[in-house]
Amino acid sequence: MIPTPAPLILRGHRFDAAHPAVMGIINRNTDSFYGPARFGDTHSAVERAKQMIDEGVSIIDIGGVRAGQEGDWVTAAEEIERVKPALEALRNLPVLTSLDTWRSEVATACSGLVDLVNDTWAGADPELVHVAAAEGAGYVVSHTGGLPPRTDPSNIDYGPGDAVVLNVLQGLRKGAERAERAGLPHERILVDPTLDFGKTTLNSLALVAATDRIAALGYPVLQAISRKDFVGETLDLPSDERLEGSLAATAISAWLGATVFRAHDVRATRRVLDMVASIRGDRPPARTDRGR
Repeated sequence: MIPTPAPLILRGHRFDAAHPAVMGIINRNTDSFYGPARFGDTHSAVERAKQMIDEGVSIIDIGGVRAGQEGDWVTAAEEIERVKPALEALRNLPVLTSLDTWRSEVATACSGLVDLVNDTWAGADPELVHVAAAEGAGYVVSHTGGLPPRTDPSNIDYGPGDAVVLNVLQGLRKGAERAERAGLPHERILVDPTLDFGKTTLNSLALVAATDRIAALGYPVLQAISRKDFVGETLDLPSDERLEGSLAATAISAWLGATVFRAHDVRATRRVLDMVASIRGDRPPARTDRGR
């Protein structure tokens, strides 16, 4: 049986099976892997945020550092200079905000501006979860296979068969329990299998197929699928041609119980999620005139 997606509740906003969330991506760095998501100044980032709101975004995720090891090292002070002005500007828009960081000092500097802390490096800074709890924000529990921040996967081997799924389930369970001990309520803890991070393409494909098992942990599930390398390697396509593959994996993950989807292509992702929710019977169609 496919589990019912666990709801995410942030600042009184509820996301669930009938209304899954699209988390739109805005990168305030100039070297992220997908060019159209790079915004070198606050004004252009805010203009894109306004477009995302019109396209049906639920949360906007602001990041200031490239995930992989390519590019220059970015200090915490530089990261704050990139993300804080954008988060301040977004506070004037009708949208929830997420901060993509692994550093507690960055989250602390953005106090009062963040509804969700997207810890993409699995608690590398153990204080970050406590900052999220103190802020009343949500928190993303991720899985990186033990790799430190900005480390690209190399010689990854979780073992045969189901081993990667079991490893991810164990890591997410422990991370969620740690978040609860820090004072975060169940409905503000997202678990993210963190595709591509510390994983091969085969690992990531297996984890998309196991979304129902991740959802069975009982926490809302975040799937960050959009245009990632596992999509590109599966279809042998560059990042600017990975939309259809991303949407296919999104539809499967939604059907299997994920609640939140981090995406570059907000309108297309919103439509896919609404269609899946209606097929599942969780969302009524916008209209039902045909045949009357």
